[in-house]
Amino acid sequence: MLHITGIVISIFLSIILFTKRGKSRADLTLAFWLLLMAAHLFCYYLLASDKFLEFPYFLGLEIAMPLLHGPFLFFYTTLLTGKTIRRLSWYFHFLPSILIYLALSKFFLLSAAEKIFIYENNGIGYLGLLKIIHFAILPSGIAYIIMSLHLIEKYSQNISNLVSHPEKINLNWLRNLIMGMCIIWLSILLGNDISTFTLVDLFILFIGYFGIKQLGLFTNKVIALPNGNLEMELVGAIRDEPLRVKYQKSTIGDLLLSEIHLQVRQLMQQEKLFKDPELSLNKLAHQLNIHPNALSQVINTVENKNFYDYINELRIEEFKGILMRPENHRFTLLALAYEVGFNSKTSFNRNFKKKIGLSPTAYLKQQKIQLQATI
Repeated sequence: MLHITGIVISIFLSIILFTKRGKSRADLTLAFWLLLMAAHLFCYYLLASDKFLEFPYFLGLEIAMPLLHGPFLFFYTTLLTGKTIRRLSWYFHFLPSILIYLALSKFFLLSAAEKIFIYENNGIGYLGLLKIIHFAILPSGIAYIIMSLHLIEKYSQNISNLVSHPEKINLNWLRNLIMGMCIIWLSILLGNDISTFTLVDLFILFIGYFGIKQLGLFTNKVIALPNGNLEMELVGAIRDEPLRVKYQKSTIGDLLLSEIHLQVRQLMQQEKLFKDPELSLNKLAHQLNIHPNALSQVINTVENKNFYDYINELRIEEFKGILMRPENHRFTLLALAYEVGFNSKTSFNRNFKKKIGLSPTAYLKQQKIQLQATI
């Protein structure tokens, strides 16, 4: 019953994605992946329930399917992290499965009775091919999981150079998706077909539940990201806004480097732009009339830190300053954190401890400051 539920839900979710207004390439990739999961579950259900005797024409279809899930995970992650996929790359990653199906072409031409005989005799006549496939499945899954995690790590690093609050760009969805695939592949290694396909059912339920309830993945809900673009609430690639810029090259000379850095410091000291919780690299570059790449180079080179760390360290210093004023002791720590540009308690606590080496509460005790209100 659980397998039938998984099949129905995966088909239903794929239909929603196919009919979704304004669907992206990532949506289409996930839709096809969900159809693959449904087909794989259906084939397993036929084998586990001995119904393949009634539907022998589906026999053999499931053999190369495990080698398809890794590429779909990798392509989905690639598209969500803003990378492009060349058409040739699609063929390359699906080539092993294509070769397996070509090797099975004679099997697919057999009569129903001959197919059933081969299955009832543990794949007689195809044992060599089955062994090759069996040993290829596990390393394939591990390789694609590692490549997907590498993409997320690189994307996280890029995000910290684009926005001052990278925690707003939700990568948990992708990480949890990859973790689910890890668990399934561990079951392939240590478990059996029953545990593996039960986990696949739960994996589909996870996609449906979190995709609908928490991410709006299967709706047309959009949000404005810090750089002003409208994107899916689920990660999405951050694209630079078109700017009328003075400098177009990412590598700039020392003189220009110092000039831009001086302008940045003046803006931060006089206008305290870091107090804007939505401040982004693009937004600041637009105000300075320079290319974001040039601004990023200035901050990385002169301040020796990325945009994220630079802005939040300015906020911490501002926080320390306003904390010393007696008139501010009637506010809570969180209220003061919001005043200097932080938009969450978690972000404030983490960055404060990273910069000062103490928690905000411990710092208050050290400075012998008593706030009238508490968080």
